[in-house]
Amino acid sequence: MALRATTATAGCMGEVLKAFLLLGLTSFGGPVAHLGYFRTEFVARRKWLDEQAYADLVALCQFLPGPASSQVGFALGLLRAGPWGAAAAWLAFTLPSALILMLFAHGAAVMEGPVGRGIIHGLKIVAVAIVAHAVWGMARNLCPDRQRATIALVAALIVMLVSGPLGQVAAIVAGALAGMWWCRGHSVSGANHRHFSVSRTAGGVALTLFVVFLGGLPLLTWITGSQTLDVIDAFYRAGALVFGGGHVVLPLLEAEVVQSDWVSSDAFLTGYGAAQAVPGPLFTFAAYLGAVLDTVPNGLTGATIALLAIFLPGMLLLVGILPFWNTFRQLAGAQALMRGANAAVVGILGAALYQPVWTSAILGPYDFALALTGFGLLTVWKLPAWAVVMLVGSGGLTISLMTTGL
Repeated sequence: MALRATTATAGCMGEVLKAFLLLGLTSFGGPVAHLGYFRTEFVARRKWLDEQAYADLVALCQFLPGPASSQVGFALGLLRAGPWGAAAAWLAFTLPSALILMLFAHGAAVMEGPVGRGIIHGLKIVAVAIVAHAVWGMARNLCPDRQRATIALVAALIVMLVSGPLGQVAAIVAGALAGMWWCRGHSVSGANHRHFSVSRTAGGVALTLFVVFLGGLPLLTWITGSQTLDVIDAFYRAGALVFGGGHVVLPLLEAEVVQSDWVSSDAFLTGYGAAQAVPGPLFTFAAYLGAVLDTVPNGLTGATIALLAIFLPGMLLLVGILPFWNTFRQLAGAQALMRGANAAVVGILGAALYQPVWTSAILGPYDFALALTGFGLLTVWKLPAWAVVMLVGSGGLTISLMTTGL
């Protein structure tokens, strides 16, 4: 079965900036939900790339350390409008939540009381609809036969039985190996090639910088005794050594800033609670931590340093791998491997739909009805994700006020 040979048309930085800014303001629900938002916006609506290419990107970024959803967004911007598009995608998707958390760090109390809790709960319900829509759409395209459907089911079981990033990596590896065995009988058109504006030289430089920073920053900190370098090293290391992104980075950050007495445990937990209530990547929690450091740099300078340092390693790795990605995926064995890995991604999203997305959001029949409404608005009425966020979020607030008697 030949793949659909659709290639993204070249766009401009302004187009990328506008699209990702809207997502940066409305993408609640964590990294799994973000992948659903991206699929809805860029595969289903804007058609910047097809389902297969999107799944390839998701599988690649799941393998790499760093914030997977932000890496996918960075790659989408790069594919659409080159390096400036990649920068625009990252800035637009990241800055809204980073700015909100910096304001919160300076005493702006948000999301308190029954109204705030109702809004937060409504946003969790939105995530159920978004992720369910993504799983449904990707399963139809990436698991069209019993072999790949079976791979997806096994991947879901692996993720549910083996918690944490280890389960995700194990599921993708198992899916890739199963694809090598089961999914070789499909011919693939070479026209599905994706061009990223990164040369092999630039990729090699990026990989070299990743290693140099990871090994060199601790050495420079020890030699100079610079507190600024120490902060950069702490946040860079947290971003470089975490697989799966999102909530997985929290233990590393706690070890770096709380155990170093840079941030109190109470301040850390307060900021973490606020991070759950804002859109965009959870890695922007670093902006809050940088702003409240008990040591210099802190405030706006500390927030900027922490934010850049925690995202840098994941982006360097992505840029380093992308120039070699198309060559790899055109090999016959690699195509079978990626079919299995893509099916495993569907299983991973399916498992995440249950835990933590469903279990944390659907607490009663009203919640289920609201999530089902959101799913219908996305699937049948084809409403954009941001509109569904507004409608379902408002519904969550209404349910909260009804149940609390306000």
